[in-house]
Amino acid sequence: MTEGNFTDYVKIYAASGKGGAGSMHLHREKFVPKGGPDGGDGGRGGHIILRGNKHLWTLIHFKFQQHFRAEHGEAGGANRSFGADGKDITLEVPLGTIVKDAETEEVLFEITEDGQEVIALRGGKGGLGNWHFRTATNQTPRYAQPGLPGEERELLLELKVLADVGFVGFPNAGKSTLLSIITSAKPKIGDYPFTTLKPNLGIVQNRDYQSFVVADIPGIIEGAAEGRGLGHYFLRHIERNSVLLFLIPADSPDIVAEYHILLNELKEYNPELLDKDRLIAISKADMLDDELTEAIRQEVAAGLGDTPFLFISSVAGKGIQQLKDKLWEMIQ
Repeated sequence: MTEGNFTDYVKIYAASGKGGAGSMHLHREKFVPKGGPDGGDGGRGGHIILRGNKHLWTLIHFKFQQHFRAEHGEAGGANRSFGADGKDITLEVPLGTIVKDAETEEVLFEITEDGQEVIALRGGKGGLGNWHFRTATNQTPRYAQPGLPGEERELLLELKVLADVGFVGFPNAGKSTLLSIITSAKPKIGDYPFTTLKPNLGIVQNRDYQSFVVADIPGIIEGAAEGRGLGHYFLRHIERNSVLLFLIPADSPDIVAEYHILLNELKEYNPELLDKDRLIAISKADMLDDELTEAIRQEVAAGLGDTPFLFISSVAGKGIQQLKDKLWEMIQ
């Protein structure tokens, strides 16, 4: 998926259909000039339904159509015939989509499972025909219920990427390069900050048909939790990942300090992020000789405690298989 095709925030207008009116018909035949009431019920209006689709990764399809209006229910007819229900509109969304009321920003529901369906706006109920209102004292009611109106509102669709592993790091830490090496994804790569402006997803194929999804999240800068840089636009994607992979380049002035800055940004945004499993990958390790690697290993081990870490090089392929095995083990 390319950055240009990734859309994770859209506003749509949706309206369900109104219910059909009940019929006020009185039965008439050649030899039955004064038959009783036989007006049928009106059909319900069409619903607006959202359904999870595991094959979708973006909300890009809502960029081209943002107004949805379901059909109205048909009116009831003679001989107690029911009006047809209005046709529902089903909107397919990727897993991880949060649906909010655009006016109040109240979270209405989330779509997290493939095939999960939620009625976002219910169609209006059809009106009852006059057949329902007959009584011993009113045998020919000349009234029926109108259909109830449908609902309408603007909805915010916000996607939080559903991936097993989320990459966390400062800009230009090598996240996009790593993604391109361990998956078939083709992210934009460049030697300057903020090459990645949108999350990139890729599927890692590991041994014995093992596979998992990774997300390359745009780089964090200090103050991201307060909205600096790309701020909340990418931090929300990390909330869904079960494992966080911190990428810190080997030429960083202080690897331990950089890790704690990243950790603090996550904590400021959402303290629950610190409950996730974490792994540190020291990237660009091809620049290190054995002596320097060991010195960094001792320094990092002393500063990180029990947090696991390893050395990798996307360019040289160093430690890549070990990284995939470790991530698979942590996911399981």
